[in-house]
Amino acid sequence: MSAATRTIDYYFSCVSPWTFLGHAPFVAMAQRHGASIAYFPVGLGPVFAETGGLPLPKRAPPRQRYRIFELQRWRVKRGVDLNINPAFWPFDPTIADQTIIAAVAAGLPADALAGRLLSGVWQREENLALPEVVSAIADEVGLPGMELVSAAQEPAAAATYLDNRAKALAAGVFGAPSYVLEGEVFWGQDRIDLLEDALASGREAYRSDAP
Repeated sequence: MSAATRTIDYYFSCVSPWTFLGHAPFVAMAQRHGASIAYFPVGLGPVFAETGGLPLPKRAPPRQRYRIFELQRWRVKRGVDLNINPAFWPFDPTIADQTIIAAVAAGLPADALAGRLLSGVWQREENLALPEVVSAIADEVGLPGMELVSAAQEPAAAATYLDNRAKALAAGVFGAPSYVLEGEVFWGQDRIDLLEDALASGREAYRSDAP
C-alpha cells in the first residue's frame, strides 16, 4: 500500500507540551510521504483516567522530575523555544481543542491553526482558555476566528470532542500525541521516526495480536 493512500489519525490536545514538540515535525513528515492527517483533538484527563494514567500532580515525584529533564532535552533536540512552566498552564483546553474541531468540520485546514495554538501556550504566554485569544489566533492564520470560536461552543463541537475520546479509547490511545496508522499506535513525539519508517517501507500496520 502506498503512503499516498494512507491516513494517520492524530490524537492530541493543545494542553500537551509533547504535542507541541512533535507537531511541526509530524506534519512535515506526513507531507513528505503524501499521507493525510485526520485530526482528533481529545480531552486527555478522561483518557488518562480510563487507561490507567495519572494527571501530572498525582504522579510520583521521580516521574515529575524526569518529565522536566525530558522537556529540556527535547526542546534542544527539536531546536525550538519551549517554556517549561508557561504562564497560563494548566488550563482548560476545551475551547482551543474544539476550535480545531470546528475548523475540520468546516473543511478548513487545521495544520497551521493547531500549530499556532500550541505555540500560543508553549512559546507565547497566551491564555488559550479565553475565546477571544483563540479567535485572534485563528484570524492570524487566515481563518475566520469569530465564526470558528462560535461554532466551537455549539453542541455539535462538544459532541465531537466526546466522540473523539471514544475513538481514542477504541483505538488503544492512552496519551498524547498519538499517531495511529491503520490500527497501529505510535505514542509520543519521539516515535515520529518509527512512524516515518512505516510509511517509507509501505509495510502493513503491525497488529497487537501478532504471533
